[in-house]
Amino acid sequence: MKKIKYYYNPTTLRYEKLETPLRVKLLRALGFIAGSLVTALIIVSIAFQYLDSPKEKILRQNYERARDNYDLLNMQLGKLKQQMTELEKRDNEIYRSIFEASPIPDSARVKEMEKQKEIQLVQAMDADALYTDIVTNLNNLIKRAAFQHKSYDDIDGFIKNKEILLAATPAIQPVSNTDLRRIASGFGYRIDPVYKTVKMHAGLDFAAPQGTPIYATANGAIKLAGNTGNGYGNHVIINHGYGYETLYGHMFKIKASSGQKVKRGEIIGYVGSTGKSTGPHLHYEVHKNGKRLDPVYFFYNDLTPEQYDRLLKMAAASNQSFD
Repeated sequence: MKKIKYYYNPTTLRYEKLETPLRVKLLRALGFIAGSLVTALIIVSIAFQYLDSPKEKILRQNYERARDNYDLLNMQLGKLKQQMTELEKRDNEIYRSIFEASPIPDSARVKEMEKQKEIQLVQAMDADALYTDIVTNLNNLIKRAAFQHKSYDDIDGFIKNKEILLAATPAIQPVSNTDLRRIASGFGYRIDPVYKTVKMHAGLDFAAPQGTPIYATANGAIKLAGNTGNGYGNHVIINHGYGYETLYGHMFKIKASSGQKVKRGEIIGYVGSTGKSTGPHLHYEVHKNGKRLDPVYFFYNDLTPEQYDRLLKMAAASNQSFD
């Protein structure tokens, strides 16, 4: 039952029923509603400031996972960069040194890649910055790997060319000389057998019976085969490429012909005593880019170190040449 309130009216000197005007009721209702709204807004603002909504919780969890994944990727990228740097260093300092090739500059390995400072600390990065940083690092590694792959393709070509170069480099004795007794005169100033004066002897003389086979000391093509009246008699010159040529003089008989391709160890003629010669022997020369070299340094392919040392001493002896 609703309680009825009364008040004492001093004018009428009696108790009268207390009635609240409608205007007052409305003001009270509006004040209550306004206070409730303000209180609700304060509570909501505090909640939004210190408490996450379910959606924000999910987003925050996703962000934390993304940051952890970035840390892991960044660590793996660091390892890959270290491995790539080691490969590039090995490429420049070892592989290309073996084949006498110029090292590849870093600018060629990573086109349009500039050395950048660290963008930010991972904690300060937003999702876009994390993504951009990962993509940038991966693109740089892809470019470096592509250039490294091309470099190794080049080295593979160097190996093949090196095999060809080794096959084209004089590396055996031009006559059979297993007992090392056929070296008659070495490279350098020797006594001329005809004029009895000291003259430059630009090759090695191998004393051997007439008809002893003469072998090509490296792969190449016959540049000259015949007698041109220059004192070498019947002689052969082989162009091996890479600046190498060899000369075989005073042959009894030439087996090879001009323009013919020959392999190392193939018979190109036979020992004789034609031209300016005092007896059957082979005069053998090695040229590199037109310069005459001591042939004794090109017999490493068919001699042991002990035999080679003995041969060096024999070739260095001062004596009279055969031509």
